[in-house]
Amino acid sequence: MIEPLSPLERLRARVDRLGAPLCLGIDPQPDALPEGIEPNASGLERYARGLVDAAGPFAAAIKVNVAFFEAFGSAGWAALERLRLDVPQDHFLILDAKRGDIGSTAERYAAGLLGHLGADAVTLSPYLGEDAVEPFLAYPGRMVYLLARTSNPSAGRLQDQLVEGVPLHEHVARWAATRWTDGRLGLVVGATVPRELTRLRQLVPALAFLVPGVGVQGGDLAAAVAACHGSLAPGLVNVSRGIAGGARGGDWQDAVAASARGWLVRMREAGATLSA
Repeated sequence: MIEPLSPLERLRARVDRLGAPLCLGIDPQPDALPEGIEPNASGLERYARGLVDAAGPFAAAIKVNVAFFEAFGSAGWAALERLRLDVPQDHFLILDAKRGDIGSTAERYAAGLLGHLGADAVTLSPYLGEDAVEPFLAYPGRMVYLLARTSNPSAGRLQDQLVEGVPLHEHVARWAATRWTDGRLGLVVGATVPRELTRLRQLVPALAFLVPGVGVQGGDLAAAVAACHGSLAPGLVNVSRGIAGGARGGDWQDAVAASARGWLVRMREAGATLSA
């Protein structure tokens, strides 16, 4: 009997097959849904499923921001459960939850996100240390992306603070690279800070990066593609609103598919330029 591929093996296979590290981000704002889709839990589910169907074939991974579903309470959670079942088995699914709590609580978060929902990876805050990370890595084969230098405007207020003369995000990166060495832990590093992105890649060459901020936030695509991959695991460049933002009319899925295809081509071209 052929053993099923691990999440990391599936991710590597999709990145290799597509030739680019495109990650489809699903962040469904209720007030930005296409015409005819109600801004409720059912509407979000319909929209998210449409994104997976239309843009998923062009993406190496899918990242779902769970907050947009949790905001609708039990109906939203049920929609997220059904959406998870609709994600093709060969895809790599990240649940963007940014959890971070003491060990006993982290165990329950992990049970929900990795156990019940069966995600391949999650995003976590590093602020509580190993206690908040290990319960997630206790699930065989699953991956974790720790927040290091994020793409939001005020991120630098804390993440760039100097600790013993070194920015805090560099401490996080070095700690992560030293503590976890099997390729199942990566970092979230924004494309909106290309200098820090390049610097972190030099500091921790082994870790995979999940790079948000390309698209509407104006991040550096070339820097993101150049820096995302680690020697232990392939990286990902996330695009959310840049794929879905212009989809409004009745043919919104066609628009989403065309946008995702365009981002895939641009990432392939950026990768080809690097290897030329």
